[in-house]
Amino acid sequence: MRIITISRQFGSGGRELGKRLSDQLGWDYYDKEIIEALAEDQGMDADHVREALSHHGWHNVQLTYRNSFAHLGFDHGLRTQLLVRQREIIQEIAEAGNDCIIVGRDADVILQDYHPFRIYICADLPSRLDRCMAHEKKQPRSLRLTEKEVLRNIRSIDKSRARIREVLTGKRHGDASVFDLTVNATHWSIKHLAPVIAEFAERWFEEQEAAAEEE
Repeated sequence: MRIITISRQFGSGGRELGKRLSDQLGWDYYDKEIIEALAEDQGMDADHVREALSHHGWHNVQLTYRNSFAHLGFDHGLRTQLLVRQREIIQEIAEAGNDCIIVGRDADVILQDYHPFRIYICADLPSRLDRCMAHEKKQPRSLRLTEKEVLRNIRSIDKSRARIREVLTGKRHGDASVFDLTVNATHWSIKHLAPVIAEFAERWFEEQEAAAEEE
């Protein structure tokens, strides 16, 4: 079984990269599918689950967490329950034994015992803003966010992800030392990046498997 995890800055193209890698490699793909599975499992609306997991008070957590959501030092209500179950779903995906790509949700930490190929994708703020605004243009006019609102979302989500990462690992968000490949997508089309990264990942797995056979 081979697993690729993709951590990313908001608006850097991580979701698109994951989907394109899935198409290129023919592997299972998980992103919003995890939220949908979690919502179905809990008998809740997917948007409500997504909102709950986006605003769960991580800024109040002491930096003592490593392995279990059960030890979190804040409200052990609905949000903690969702985090625990999300972790279990990600572990169940790995236990199924299929080659897969998982975007976000700190799957690289949760599945570290499976030795996934860990990608981090980033980009400068202007290009991230451009990607987000291009997405907004595809939405119904009544639902579109303004550039100011999108920029505020980018900064808010970046801050939240950074805090979660720090809680999980004790390292700052984007610390290259915990990833196998870090990609700056600022001047790249994700469409053109995906085949190169797919080839790199395949070679990485081949090297890992060859090394394991020699032991």
